[in-house]
Amino acid sequence: MSNAFPRPPTAFLLALLLAAFPSYAGLSGRVVSIRDGDTLTVLIDSRPLRVRLSEIDAPELAQPFGTRSRQSLSDLCFGKPAEINIRGRDRYKRTIAQVSCAGTDANTEQVRRGYAWTYTRYARRDSPLHALQEQAQAARRGLWAGPLPIPPWDWRRNGRPSSRPAGILDAPR
Repeated sequence: MSNAFPRPPTAFLLALLLAAFPSYAGLSGRVVSIRDGDTLTVLIDSRPLRVRLSEIDAPELAQPFGTRSRQSLSDLCFGKPAEINIRGRDRYKRTIAQVSCAGTDANTEQVRRGYAWTYTRYARRDSPLHALQEQAQAARRGLWAGPLPIPPWDWRRNGRPSSRPAGILDAPR
């Protein structure tokens, strides 16, 4: 007896699951590439999934500390097993998720190391990321070691600054 209904594709089932459970845990795979300090690709069942780390925003690659942020995420995740806790999708159709690489929370660790901002637009008010960012700032870790770090959301909106404010960065250390 043949089945009257064709079997739905895996991607369709995943989309239904994401719609029903916006914070779905349980996807796992191996990190196969790092785009920048807050975006990576995980191979899940032989399919690549581009993932944007939730609640954080890392410097753009052309920004000061952009390549260091990317290297930090690479050190944390590249080639390692990853657990994905999906939060949703962004306007670029990337999966937004909490990512744990080899047991380390990559989102949290990027902020703790000072290579990402807590993305206040999306992070909960009670998120521990806020305190971790304050600690990184106080310790001048990562991007906080540089003068006047520009949040990536300002960098993207205004573009690379053409000149720095007179006198502010010229002060002796």
